[in-house]
Parts: sequence; structure tokens; C-alpha cells
Amino acid sequence: MQVKRLIWLCLLDIAILLKSCAALFNTTNSKSTSNTTGWFVDYGSIDTKFSLRTAEEPEEDVCYIRPGRQESITECGFNITAQTFAIVHGWTVAGIFEGWVSQLVSALLEREPSANVIVVDWLKRAQHHYPNAAQHTQLAGQDLAALINWLELDVKYDLSKLHLLGFSLGAHVAGVAGNLAYSKVNRITGMDPAGPHFEYADELRRLSPDDASFVDVVHTNTKGSPDLSIGIQRPVGHVDIYPNGGMDQPGCTLQHTLQMMATFGLQKVGLIMGCAHERSVHLFIDSLVNRERQSVAYRCSSKDAFDRGQCLSCRKNRCNTLGYGAHQQRTTRAAKMYLKTTDRTPFKVFHYQIKVHLRSWKSLTFSQQPLLVSLHGTLGDKENIFVILEELSANHTASFLVTSDVEVGELLRVNLQWESDSVFSFFNTNQFTVHRMRVKAGETQAKIKFTARGADLAQLVQGGEAAVFVRTKENQTNRRHKR
Repeated sequence: MQVKRLIWLCLLDIAILLKSCAALFNTTNSKSTSNTTGWFVDYGSIDTKFSLRTAEEPEEDVCYIRPGRQESITECGFNITAQTFAIVHGWTVAGIFEGWVSQLVSALLEREPSANVIVVDWLKRAQHHYPNAAQHTQLAGQDLAALINWLELDVKYDLSKLHLLGFSLGAHVAGVAGNLAYSKVNRITGMDPAGPHFEYADELRRLSPDDASFVDVVHTNTKGSPDLSIGIQRPVGHVDIYPNGGMDQPGCTLQHTLQMMATFGLQKVGLIMGCAHERSVHLFIDSLVNRERQSVAYRCSSKDAFDRGQCLSCRKNRCNTLGYGAHQQRTTRAAKMYLKTTDRTPFKVFHYQIKVHLRSWKSLTFSQQPLLVSLHGTLGDKENIFVILEELSANHTASFLVTSDVEVGELLRVNLQWESDSVFSFFNTNQFTVHRMRVKAGETQAKIKFTARGADLAQLVQGGEAAVFVRTKENQTNRRHKR
């Protein structure tokens, strides 16, 4: 294991030479602190800066809030009655803010124009070699806690209006600060909290559910073995959402990375390498600016079960909104939730579970079979959605997930086409018969039955024409879930 760790650090150093690869790993070995004592007195020793940003100049540090200096509240125009967001960046090699910081500032102020938006600047400590920057999360967290406690005790600011947003290492900085605050902050959002060494770290040294009244986490880069993946794999909040399984994000695949490098060379290698990691931030920004297209996540036991469409229920708090609109759920255990997204904003897709019972007089079983699904509804159509089914087997029910970036409205017709998986498929007669199809729409919670169009049975032929199913005339449950 030690050899693997050394190999990983070597690879990490190579990434540093290329540029700031938005990957953030971490371990925290520094001494933990308790919030039960007055641990901080000297405001002059605070190394972290707290910049109050404005909608007019979201990229500029025009004024700093200075703990212990009451006049800075007035000078900067901090509104003590308004909501406050504090953005905490992650690891950096170049020692400068990444572009997403100003984008998030703008999106927050667009959504909440009267809010205070503070950028927590711990760049001096974050730009060290990663293991050192990781240990510095404790110090940056202490500085942020000093600000929070000063705001509450001296400025008389209500912490129920405070929302901390931390990316990668910054998520753990926010967690440490929340733990050290005298009173609970209202909310912490962890955007792909850093993984290595935090995976098994003590709760006092990383983001955890105890750090705020509500802790929601978005995991977008958890691929790899535990403690070595860029983003933390374990649930660390009240609600933990894993878009696209928390692994391969659309538009961030190896093929896409190679295409980007061929186009831009090494100029944007940091952006390219950090694509999936930083996607967590852009999903949150998307939730702020696209109010009418909010992404919905669903509680599920595993990624595989979700990919089979088995978890599209909103009963008993089983679904939640991704990003700004996320809400705390009444549950004693962490909620691990999943959803699919597109590769760009707006990221929202509509989720459907399709179930078909396949019949055949032959004993047929096929694995990894390609299907094209077309959805036709009252508001639009989505043609030729490509799906790979793990198994097609005679006299069994196939259940699978289909997503559409187009809102089709109430489903009226569904087409299924069994694609050929090799050139030899054209010369066989493999087929199944299907009597009925059942569809569940995640976003509306509608359950719909379909029958073969113009016949009792539809023929699903490998390499053949599409089988067409139309909505039955039976009364269907079409209850829209209110979130």
C-alpha cells in the first residue's frame, strides 16, 4: 500500500508541472480542536483573508472583512440582516483563484441579490505541495471559525443565515470551521470534497454531518480505490448526491480529454484534468441560474440498481433537489442519492424506468445488448436514446433506465429497437415477443402502461425494425410530486 501511495504522489508531482490539475487529495494529521473552549483570541494571527465580493466586480477583492475590526463591516457594506455565503476554494499550484470562483459569486448574487458573498482566501497555505496544503486545512478552518464566532458574538450576526460552500480541500476547511464554531452554522455544501487520506480520517478533521445544521455533498470524481480517488467516496453529509454514479462525468471521459489536449495542447491541462472534479461546482451553479430546470436525485442502494431504473421513487423523502434547492430529509442515516446529467448546462435530464417482459419459445440469453429507445410525448420527442442492457433473457423482465434532456411531457408512444451487436446478427432470427411495457417517470412519478400498436404482441427482433408501443386507455397514476 505504501508503494502505491509513493507512486501516486509521483504522478501527482508530474501533474503539478503541467499545471494546477484541479485534483485535490488530502490527509490531516494536525492536532484536532474542540469548540467547547475559547481557543482563539489573537485576531492578528489570522492568515486567511475574507473578501466581500460584489455583483459589479465578482472577480475583484475590493474590500476585506477583518475579524476584530468592527469598522470593516461598515466599510465593506456587509448587511447583517441578509443571507451570507462563504466560498472556500481548494488546492492551488499557481496561487490564484480558479475561474469558477467568480462564476459562483455571480450566480449567487444573481439568485440572491441582497446577500453577502465572501470569498475565503487561504491561497498562501493552499499553494504548497499537496500533503502540506492538506494539513493546512486545519489552520484555514480555524481562521474561518474565528470569523464566524466574531460575526455571531460581536457583530450579532444570526448564523441561521450562514451558508458555507467548499470545493475539494475547501470542503474540509468548511467542515473544520463548522466544528469549531460556537453555534451551528445553517448549512455547508461540500463540492466534491478531497478524497485521499480523508476517506478514513477522523470526523473532526474532515467534513461531517455534525459540522452544520444541514450538510449536503455532491460527489463527482470518486473513481479509483478508496483514499486515492480525487473526490471522497464515503458519504460525509446528511445528503450525499452522486451525479452519474459520482465517477465518469459526461464530457470528462478519457476520449474527451485526449480531444481537448489535441485541440488546446497543454494550455488548458489543469481545466481538462480537473473536469470531473470541478463539475461539482458547475452543477451547483446550474442549480442557481436554471430555476426552471432543477435536477432531481433519487435515493438508491447502489449505482447498478439506479442504472436499472429501480430507484425512481419520491415517497418518504426518497428524492431531493441537487444543488441550491437541496433540503434536509427526515432520516437518521445518510442519504446516498443518484441522478444522471448532460455534459453541459443546463445539466438536467428526465429519468424513466422501462420494464418489458420478454417471451420466447427458445431459451435465449444475451448480455450487453444495444437498444435504441425513442420517447414521444405531448410536449416533444426524444429519438434514438442509446442504451446498453446487461442482459436480455427469455421469459424474464428487463428493467433499465432511460434519460432524456428533452421534456417530452406525458408519454404517448415508446419505440424500442434492438440493434445488431455484430455483423453476424443480420443473419440470425433472434427475437422476443413483448405483450406490455411499463414506464415510470421519475420527475412526475407517473406510472404508465403501454401495449403493442395494432397488435396483441410486439416483435423485438435483433437488427430489425423498432417495436412500437402506445399508451393504454386505462386510468393511470399521474401524481406530480411536490418538492
